[in-house]
Amino acid sequence: MAEKKYVVEVENAKQAKNGKPSIGPVYRSIVAKDGFPPLLSGMETCWDIFRISVEKFPENRMLGYQDDSDEKTGNYVWMTYEEVYNIVIKVGTSIRNCGINKGGRCGIYSVNCPKWVISMQACNAHGLHCVPLYDSLGADAVEYIICHAEVSIAFVEEKKVPEVLKTMPRTTKHLRTLVSFGKVAADQKEAAKEFGLEIYSWDDFLELGSNQHFDLPAKKKDDICTIMYTSGTTSEPKGVLISNETVVTVVSGINFSLKSINEELRQSDRYLSYLPLAHIFDRVVEELFISIGASIGYWRGDVKLLSDDIKQLKPTILCTVPRVLDRIYAGLMEKINSSGTVKRTLFNLAYSYKLSNMNSGYKHEEASPLFDKIVFSKIKEGLGGNLRLILSGGAPLAPTVETYLRVVTCAHVLQGYGLTESCAASFIAQPNDMAMIGTVGPPAPNVDVCLESVPEMEYDALGNIPRGEICIRGNTLFSGYYKREDLTKEVMVDGWFHTGDIGEWQPDGCMKVIDRKKNIFKLSQGEYVSVENLENVYSLASEIDSIWVYGDSFQSFLVAVVNPNKQALESWAEANSVDTVNDFSSLCQHPGAKDFILDQLNKTAKSNKLKGFELIKAVHLDPVPFDMDRDLITPTFKKKRPQLFKYYKDVINKLYQGRN
Repeated sequence: MAEKKYVVEVENAKQAKNGKPSIGPVYRSIVAKDGFPPLLSGMETCWDIFRISVEKFPENRMLGYQDDSDEKTGNYVWMTYEEVYNIVIKVGTSIRNCGINKGGRCGIYSVNCPKWVISMQACNAHGLHCVPLYDSLGADAVEYIICHAEVSIAFVEEKKVPEVLKTMPRTTKHLRTLVSFGKVAADQKEAAKEFGLEIYSWDDFLELGSNQHFDLPAKKKDDICTIMYTSGTTSEPKGVLISNETVVTVVSGINFSLKSINEELRQSDRYLSYLPLAHIFDRVVEELFISIGASIGYWRGDVKLLSDDIKQLKPTILCTVPRVLDRIYAGLMEKINSSGTVKRTLFNLAYSYKLSNMNSGYKHEEASPLFDKIVFSKIKEGLGGNLRLILSGGAPLAPTVETYLRVVTCAHVLQGYGLTESCAASFIAQPNDMAMIGTVGPPAPNVDVCLESVPEMEYDALGNIPRGEICIRGNTLFSGYYKREDLTKEVMVDGWFHTGDIGEWQPDGCMKVIDRKKNIFKLSQGEYVSVENLENVYSLASEIDSIWVYGDSFQSFLVAVVNPNKQALESWAEANSVDTVNDFSSLCQHPGAKDFILDQLNKTAKSNKLKGFELIKAVHLDPVPFDMDRDLITPTFKKKRPQLFKYYKDVINKLYQGRN
């Protein structure tokens, strides 16, 4: 790398030897050139994070939820750090009263809410392993995790209690106690009793440990604090063992990183929690907010109400995923395009002017204060009015969307990268550097990173443009897969975690994720196709919302299932006098619509210099986005390729038959 603006080299590259692939130089963040930052003072465990903040900020607002009957705080009802602590102690005492001690496994099955975090903190207090259960998973996966992790007590959202009861008696070998976050119906008590399961309402459970006392056990930094199951795109979920030290290291590193760019968090900050707490991204961010005594408000659990939740809470920090930002972008574009000529012209002028200044090196708040006030302020107010940082993770964010939102939201819009196994925060982009758009930024200040060549995919870690599998080393890594030492050995080699993602170092030391190592297949003529890389390229076409590319090894060409952009397809129909009276589903079946989308995809392919065998020859347009209801994507919006093939098998066969 020429400039190495954001990283320093700490180890030399290694040439291929004894059948092993070559490895590029090892880099770390330039802010950690003198060594990784220390852990936050006095913090070695997750319990320390919470306990110390209770001592420092007992009266600060900690957890908030919406109650339409309360008018005092704009419908949000808040619990202070001290109030939360008192409930945590009660919950922990009741857990111990059930005979569950340090090292026991405690499941949590619910949408994000204060009781989720209270239950988690009770686990932290008594050294239990917190085992989150995905709210979006069905009974089969819940049953698998309860049995695999040997969960003995589970806290469950009231409406999810029936799903857990359906798993009996298969789970009652391990599961002995069930606690509803709400009430328990009489028939549920009877069903539980039949299988020897103790079931409590939240209020009854809090009373279970009354007048009893259990000393908090000693806890060490290398103790496991959570077993977090990955959503699994091809197989059963894997239980990722995460230690106290891992979480504290990440929280300390993020704090250090934010301070280094003058964006450190404050006690007055508010965070909207809606990304699943069952995933590492939100879990780590909430730990971060707790560590500085800030406030966390919870959404109402309905994506249709998310924008209202944002306006109500007025968050300062928003962590999100590309799908949500894509919707915000599409909504803003639709409003602008449908506005009057004068408003649209003024907006476009303001956008171009501010973007030009930002590209010239101006900070976003200095690029155009006047236009921020008279043009972009309405967008800022639509996002609560206080937002200063939007962090996107989980999947790549389209450069067009990232650029647009950096300009119009009056907030920093940054991408980050990490996995459950690396406790989320392995890379994070920097504010006010437009060259980082499309990248996940430089490494976090507590990891080392290198690329390993992948010869079968023609990725060379020592090439002029270094490309290869991203490998990470440091105390932010997991302790292994629960009961799967074989899988642990596959991904952990000589202290390096092999992510399976293909990265490309940028000249300044930022990382761009370009592919997935395992998502390759061979066409009949012997050409290898890197499907994830292709999907990233084709997704640049604004006429589509999502795409799944498929190639049969007995065929010589590719086909695809596409979720077309509704506005783009309807605009095409209007321009071509195609009847749009019928619904969107009918329009997706129109031969001309398919030709239009295919043409746009191939234009995108050619402009990005894809090879002939990488062009798509036939498409099916599905008006319904790939979703979890049909088991086509994971809760983190990753495509489940085997399930996609199973669901669209007949469609794929027809596409190939139509072309042969």
